[in-house]
Amino acid sequence: MAAPPIRTVWSIASSVGIDALAFLGPLSGKPFYADYYRDELSAFRPRLSAAVTDALMSLHAEHEAAGGLLWPSLTLIFSGGPDGGVAELLASLDAAETVLEPPFRASVYWDQGDWDRFIGGRDRLRLVLAGLRDAGFAEFRNDRMAAPAARKTAELTTLFSRLDIIAEQERLLGRALDPGIRVELSWFCRPHGVKVQGQRFITHVAASDQITVLTAAHEILHPPFDMQGPEAKACYAVLEADPLFTRILAEKDPGTGYNSLEGILNEDTCQALDQIIQERLGQVARSPAARWNRADQGMHVLAAGLYGTLKAEGYDRTGGNLAAWMLDAAVTGKLSPPRLHAAAARVLEKPVERLWTTPAA
Repeated sequence: MAAPPIRTVWSIASSVGIDALAFLGPLSGKPFYADYYRDELSAFRPRLSAAVTDALMSLHAEHEAAGGLLWPSLTLIFSGGPDGGVAELLASLDAAETVLEPPFRASVYWDQGDWDRFIGGRDRLRLVLAGLRDAGFAEFRNDRMAAPAARKTAELTTLFSRLDIIAEQERLLGRALDPGIRVELSWFCRPHGVKVQGQRFITHVAASDQITVLTAAHEILHPPFDMQGPEAKACYAVLEADPLFTRILAEKDPGTGYNSLEGILNEDTCQALDQIIQERLGQVARSPAARWNRADQGMHVLAAGLYGTLKAEGYDRTGGNLAAWMLDAAVTGKLSPPRLHAAAARVLEKPVERLWTTPAA
């Protein structure tokens, strides 16, 4: 019997505009980003005026105070319009209410607070983007990116021809997805893979094939179900009463992101599912224990617990309606501390009482 045709339709691209936004992370000087780009920062930061740097740091501070991260938030909004270069970003910024607001408002990511913060920072962001343009960012980036992007595009084209990620995602979510996936190769996105509007995600050009598959398997899942729907609200009610997640939110580094229960539920559900997809496609980047014990200070306990529970029930083999499964998990006690913590401990290969260890100051 012939195998069914591959449903996923892949495209691979790269964008100076996307990389300009991504570079705003390292330009903050925060080690979370900057440790990956010491050489680039030493070469480029002296080109920027004090006014540009001050504007950028104030934008970072505002987003962090709101529990977010600057460049992923900006990229999400700008991805609704032309983003091929810095000139396009500036034009979209000047016409934000007509170019960027309608697609953002129509997307599953719409948030009034995020939009108000974007508009409130428009003048400072214009100054920052113009500063990058005037400092020769496009040439600076292309000197590093052109050859690796050409090699990676050829490599991924061969790999993707045999991987049907959309079919796996549809099977696990229980709903139809658009078959198209657009991969945006970036030089400055480390350490993130970032989902933007549409079925489009950003990944580093030098990422391994397994990490790129992981990013595709993960990012297209966001959000795995309605984060304001009855299923999510039932999950929040259980997780809010769990002291473990109260501690994680209070003690983790906010720079890692996921600074709310909504953020944790959204992210960790996707991580649990993407681990299953990697296994089924034979493209596993890291084992569950190695992955979740190390990533983001070890905060992804919910991902481990959900993964362990889904695997124990055979959901990885059968698939189903994820939203219905999550509602049932909240109502029947699968997310309660005794059951969820035990499942996570088995996956993480550590005692329940050490699922979260307060990071050293």
